[in-house]
Amino acid sequence: MCGIIGYIGSREAQPILLNGLKRLEYRGYDSSGIAVISPKRNAISIRKSPGKIKLLEKVLKEKPVFGSVGIGHTRWATHGSPTQGNAHPHADCKNEIAVVHNGIIENFEALKLQLIKEGHCFLSQTDTEVIAHLIGKFYNDIPLEDAVRQALRLLRGSFAVGVISKRETAKMVGARLGSPLILGLGKNENYIASDVPAILGLTRDVIFLEDNEMAILGKDSFKVIDWHGQPVAKKPVHIAWDTASAQKQGYKHFMLKEINEQPQVLENLLNLRIDTKSRKINFKEMEICEDKLKDLKHIFIVACGTAYHAGIVGKYALESLCSIPVSIDFSSEFRYRDLLVGPDTLVIAISQSGETADTLAGAREAKKRGSIVISICNVLGSTLTRESDGVIYTHAGPEIGVASTKAYTAQVLVLYLFAFYLAQIRASMPVVKINRYLDDLNKIPKQIGMILKRQQTIAKLARKHAHFGSFLYLGRNINVPTVLEGALKLKEIAYIPAEGYAAGEMKHGPIALIDEYRAVVCIAVESKVFEKMVSNIQEIKSRKGKVIAIATEGNKEIKGLTSEVVYIPKCEEIFSPLLAVVPLQLLAYHIAVKRGCDADQPRNLAKSVTVE
Repeated sequence: MCGIIGYIGSREAQPILLNGLKRLEYRGYDSSGIAVISPKRNAISIRKSPGKIKLLEKVLKEKPVFGSVGIGHTRWATHGSPTQGNAHPHADCKNEIAVVHNGIIENFEALKLQLIKEGHCFLSQTDTEVIAHLIGKFYNDIPLEDAVRQALRLLRGSFAVGVISKRETAKMVGARLGSPLILGLGKNENYIASDVPAILGLTRDVIFLEDNEMAILGKDSFKVIDWHGQPVAKKPVHIAWDTASAQKQGYKHFMLKEINEQPQVLENLLNLRIDTKSRKINFKEMEICEDKLKDLKHIFIVACGTAYHAGIVGKYALESLCSIPVSIDFSSEFRYRDLLVGPDTLVIAISQSGETADTLAGAREAKKRGSIVISICNVLGSTLTRESDGVIYTHAGPEIGVASTKAYTAQVLVLYLFAFYLAQIRASMPVVKINRYLDDLNKIPKQIGMILKRQQTIAKLARKHAHFGSFLYLGRNINVPTVLEGALKLKEIAYIPAEGYAAGEMKHGPIALIDEYRAVVCIAVESKVFEKMVSNIQEIKSRKGKVIAIATEGNKEIKGLTSEVVYIPKCEEIFSPLLAVVPLQLLAYHIAVKRGCDADQPRNLAKSVTVE
């Protein structure tokens, strides 16, 4: 949610800031702006606009800004509607400083009232402008970073900020508390950003700020201090992602590219995690003693959105393979419940970004109660990974599309691998059976590739059904989370009301919705509940529902029930969620395109939800 980019160096800042903002579009936004110190005018020039970045580009084409120090921002509205006045950056009363901010300031109203009494004049409805005025209030005969520190100590809530001043033109300040901010280190130039993709192509050497830390950057220097002004030693991390992985590479949308990247992502994960000789599964970066995992009595999985659906698949797999009870909860609920967790409980926190506010809070609550916390995450060095006892990286590469695809299947695969890892160390399953499962799991990437070769057939099916006003998704057993994920994808990017249900629950309510105006997507793959799924399809057909079936290759019975069938390769039932979800991703994508929706940047959504 929201995005920050900052630059200090010798080059013109405007194009660097604009390109950085474009790379942050995936985070979700509804306005954008930049501020640049213009040394010739001894002023800060601010340009901003509601809407997409192309509108900001138009403003800058008519009124460019010149200077080599600046900050930029994409805003996702919280306080105040997405207008030009509410867009960031914001300035103080004297227009001496400019501020960009991600997060929410919970006590901004009280601070604003006090500042107004002191004579400050506000121009926006945002909580962010309070920060600018507070810094301006303290910015007398002290350095900029000291004024920023004094201001931030008064704030309650979460924030990442970037600040520049026309009085100190060789300096840029960044700070964080509860919202991500990184430093990018270049040659004779440095950067701040919300996320790595913003600075890919400029540098791969980054520093992840922790909560209550502040960075003071020059073009060839940086210093990190805490809230009390004490130095903090930090080591740069080298990012392996390249710029090509964050580009569309000929695809119409990032989402379509990322759907098609799934076979390679999963194959890489399998090669990384499974030792070909010993067949042992390794999680070298997890660094948790096996004895602690052997003695576990309970596992809790906490996640939000798509990651939550991956977690449900993980629950099925862990209970089946490891014979250990598993509970799963939305992070936003988990953090506020009276938690019954302790030292014999493992909490698995799943987050693509590693910055999801509710998941972070849930992990912290679990740690307070003595639980072991393992995070499953895609972003190296993110807050969740640093605060967990152990981490398993999904190594999916940058995912730019807001609607998660390859990160989801990577999370599911990691959960399968973790289940087999636990089964190995707890001896809950014969080694021969584990190895047979691993052989089948290794076939999955190629099988997804086979589905992707038929995607034009799925696209044709999607276009045929794009006019339906609502969809129902039905599945059973381990594919209940698959239909939840399929329905979510359609809602996210095509804006069509869609519900995912366990098919056995259909007669307990959803059947009332079925008529000739609703499409029903049914996962009817080969499984122990296949015949029951067939009965559900017959019930739908008798009520004139339009059935789209996801079925196993070679199944002729489905053809007798509906002509709209997408076949997936035959696999072990336990792994079918990895295959069945791919047609649902493509179905949602092509319906969205047919309806003229932006598949990469759906309205009102953010890639990384860093506020509650």
